[in-house]
Amino acid sequence: MLNNRQNDILSIIEDKGDIQLGDLSLRFPDVSVMTLRRDLKALENGGVILRTRGGAVSVKKLSDGTGEENAYSMRAREHLNQKKEIAGKALQYVQKGKSMYFDSGSTIMALAEIMPDNQYSIITSGTNIAQKLVQNNKTSVMMLGGTVNANTLSVSGPHSISFIESVNIDLAFMSASAFSAENGFTVSNIYECELKRKVIDRAKKVIMLMDSGKFDNELLFTVSPLTSVDILVTDSGLPAHMREAIEKSAVTLI
Repeated sequence: MLNNRQNDILSIIEDKGDIQLGDLSLRFPDVSVMTLRRDLKALENGGVILRTRGGAVSVKKLSDGTGEENAYSMRAREHLNQKKEIAGKALQYVQKGKSMYFDSGSTIMALAEIMPDNQYSIITSGTNIAQKLVQNNKTSVMMLGGTVNANTLSVSGPHSISFIESVNIDLAFMSASAFSAENGFTVSNIYECELKRKVIDRAKKVIMLMDSGKFDNELLFTVSPLTSVDILVTDSGLPAHMREAIEKSAVTLI
């Protein structure tokens, strides 16, 4: 059940369509930013808003059919330079002759956009990523089946997991929506979480692509701990305390 402040925040977001955390701080000067973040998390868990980096958008706005941009479009425009930096670093791990999995998400899409036209074998859960990769004549692309999430353009569900259980994956290029030292890599959708877990379990090597803005955050469902990935590729904005913690682990930080 939402408290009075959370109901007030929801009314503001639904009236405006979206809001930035800084604007909320101005409207609630006696409330800490951390508390406002928890309020947004509670609203997202209730299914009435979708958090974006630095704010939130009303679910009603996303589904009202008025042609306003969807959540994926909003996320795809955020941190563009960081995503390009990450994609450029990750490209060195792409290999011909290997079975590769490309997760969904705008950072993975940035990698797909710079893929050369070579004889790669790629499985993906991203509908937009598959569409981009098939433009390369030499690349073999296999798309998972399942239910499409309009907010992430990803496919997930029992059919997707069943297929992953039947294939061998050499390299998995993965993404997540948030990371915290306590709860690891997290996402907000249980079906996507289950699919990501299965891919990580099946892959011989896991390469996580994540921009620095997603660190020190967490969502409802944990995909995996830090130690489940082999390589973590991020941008130069990674907080110093996070960099130190990752470098102390067995994970290669790029």
